[in-house]
Amino acid sequence: MQNSAKMNNVTMIKRTVEKTINLYLKEDTHKILFIWGPRRSGKTTLLKILSSRLHVPIFNFDTISDREKFIPRREVLQKIVSAHKTILIDEVQNHPEATIALKILFDEFKVKIIATGSSELRQKGKEFDTLTGRFREAYCLPLSLNEMQENSGLLPYEKDDFEKAIQQDFQIFGSYPELYAAKSSDTGKIELLENILESYVIKDIALIYDLKNAKLAKDVLTKIALQLGCEVSIREIANSLQANESTVSNYIEIFIKNYILIALPSFKTNMRKAVSENRKLYFYDLGIRNALVKDFRELGLRPDRGGVFENFIISEMEKRRKNTNVKKMMYFYREYGGKEVNLVIEDYYKKYVCMEIKTGEGKVKDIFPLPHTQELINSKNYFDTINKIMG
Repeated sequence: MQNSAKMNNVTMIKRTVEKTINLYLKEDTHKILFIWGPRRSGKTTLLKILSSRLHVPIFNFDTISDREKFIPRREVLQKIVSAHKTILIDEVQNHPEATIALKILFDEFKVKIIATGSSELRQKGKEFDTLTGRFREAYCLPLSLNEMQENSGLLPYEKDDFEKAIQQDFQIFGSYPELYAAKSSDTGKIELLENILESYVIKDIALIYDLKNAKLAKDVLTKIALQLGCEVSIREIANSLQANESTVSNYIEIFIKNYILIALPSFKTNMRKAVSENRKLYFYDLGIRNALVKDFRELGLRPDRGGVFENFIISEMEKRRKNTNVKKMMYFYREYGGKEVNLVIEDYYKKYVCMEIKTGEGKVKDIFPLPHTQELINSKNYFDTINKIMG
């Protein structure tokens, strides 16, 4: 693809979350800054840059020795604070008990704390509640379209070619940073994605959550990968895998909490025309999805290209929403008769945009029961439309 070489020459990818980090370090605040995102999305790289810049170490909660340094006792924590005015913690989800130590650090010491995690601590237990009002949140997800554009050094006349190339790349290989920070062949990208899938998405999550059946977890994820754009029935997945419904539901929630899956709920009003008890599930990264179904063909050769493009748009909308803290919610809408709006964007003023997602031309179904505007988003206008809708 024409712009792939240019994108692969990027050695240090600037991330949107860096603006949040820099502002946090300058502000007169000592709230804890949590940065959430899946494994291998670039969180550790960010901490390494900060470690070098601030001349402070990284405490990695993957290791027992670093976890043991955060015993919730004032005299123990005083030793850390006396040496470092900024504390960097990686993989904070591995030690949820540390929330008590973090509370003490906030309450009693004027120290800045930046902690990254692949699964939010609020999902781990009630201890997180003790941090209420003491933290802020940001995200480091797989690369977004805007991040790729900002790192590509595009000239104005290269924009159209870039947009054609990047949507193809993102839909086939996804957007994990290391795929674009190094020069990799297609075979190298596939091998890397298979490694991320097996070692981090499946094995790592199974270990963290003590899942009894890692194979079932992967099978559940594969079933979801095969029905992009469709409402997901936990009962149907459980029956097809001869598994317990509650187990399947639990595995799905874990993948959502770990930024592997995006849950898109149905929009509900008090009008009886809308119906849906199920959600739609999409992948933050289509490279992981394609590794599950073992299909890396060009989009024109694929029968699932409509669902893949829909996932591409939903994931980019969600990354933009989290990266920039846009105060908007995302839904789909379906009537009893089966007519559907792919995506409904709701802002905090109850203004609605109904979006039809198509690879080519089409029109938005005028079925949404509340006042709204309409947008068609396709492979030609997707970049500008996302910027317009999500700001």
